[in-house]
Amino acid sequence: MSLKQKIDSDIKTAMLAKNKEELEALRSIKSMILLEETKGGSGEVSSDAENKLLMKAAKQRKESAEIFQKENRDDLAKRELFQLEVISRYLPKQLSAEEIETALKNIVAQVGAKGPQDMGKVMGVATKQLAGQADGKIISELVKKLLAS
Repeated sequence: MSLKQKIDSDIKTAMLAKNKEELEALRSIKSMILLEETKGGSGEVSSDAENKLLMKAAKQRKESAEIFQKENRDDLAKRELFQLEVISRYLPKQLSAEEIETALKNIVAQVGAKGPQDMGKVMGVATKQLAGQADGKIISELVKKLLAS
């Protein structure tokens, strides 16, 4: 079952349950998928592209919630965090910090990185290998820490 079909099924369930907030979040995900389908021209979106869309949406919701919290708009922050929670259900399992660090140590050894000047090499490989499983910001911070020591 593709992500689009799963979303459609969950939209029907949310409609029957009259769950407005969840319905809104699901419709925003479906909208992103439909936009990507029409933009690509093929009418189909690969699972890799779907994961990228979901990661992008999750990042946007997270950043919006942080901004709203800074501005003391807890009502809007709660809405964004709820949507983030709904989006997270469809994301692949995220790696823990320890798992990311272990993977990055392997990548550093594989690439032969010696110091901070090799960050670009490591990041290039790391973002491809850990795509969809870890946030780029976390990867970047851990790579800096590993290469500094």
